[in-house]
Amino acid sequence: MAIQRMDNVGIVVEDMDAAIAFFVELGMELEGSAQIEGPVADQCTGLDGVRCDIAMVRTPDGHSRLELAKYRSPAAISAGPRNPPHNIVGTHRVMFAVDDIKDTVARLRPLGGELVGEIARFEDSYLLCYLRGPEGIIVGLAEQLH
Repeated sequence: MAIQRMDNVGIVVEDMDAAIAFFVELGMELEGSAQIEGPVADQCTGLDGVRCDIAMVRTPDGHSRLELAKYRSPAAISAGPRNPPHNIVGTHRVMFAVDDIKDTVARLRPLGGELVGEIARFEDSYLLCYLRGPEGIIVGLAEQLH
């Protein structure tokens, strides 16, 4: 049996509007939103009494998605420091290819985007950076140099 595709990456957030605004400004498209609850949600998550708002955002090519989730019940639990360093064990970033890294960073700053380090040049291939967005999510940006 083989994997067919990666469907989405799930991210739990406290401020759904801020998270949607950040990823839409990055260039993703809001695909839809819904409230999830009931026996299937409880069974799937291993939690009782799940009530969760979700929003699905997708890349313009339609191949990649993020599922943003705001738990109404049970309340979301913090897994550690609010702005963990990049070398913490577990999922630490989502990487996006962009046309213009400096413009992208500038557009995301008013929405809470902060550089983790600085924009770096990898040989003659890429400009790269990590940007911390809403909820402390680290977003990697890569601009391919021509």
